[in-house]
Amino acid sequence: MSCKSKFSFNTIANVISIASGVTLAGIIGVGSYVYINKDAIIENLKKDAIESVMSNMGGGAIGGALTGDVGLPASDSGGLGLPVPGMPF
Repeated sequence: MSCKSKFSFNTIANVISIASGVTLAGIIGVGSYVYINKDAIIENLKKDAIESVMSNMGGGAIGGALTGDVGLPASDSGGLGLPVPGMPF
């Protein structure tokens, strides 16, 4: 009983070798692109981070504090009727 297959060891080794070469070429290509364009990539990331922070500052805690609104309920809001410290009766 002989078991003959269509693929020889040499064919399988060649396919694995080609796949490995293509993978290595891709890794080298991406690494080279990042290395060459690293300054532009860093500047874009900095710009995006600054824009994100600045857009969140407009209506956030700092922006609300600058307008004088500290988020205390109005005196006629129907609360518990307890005096607020520092407020006249």
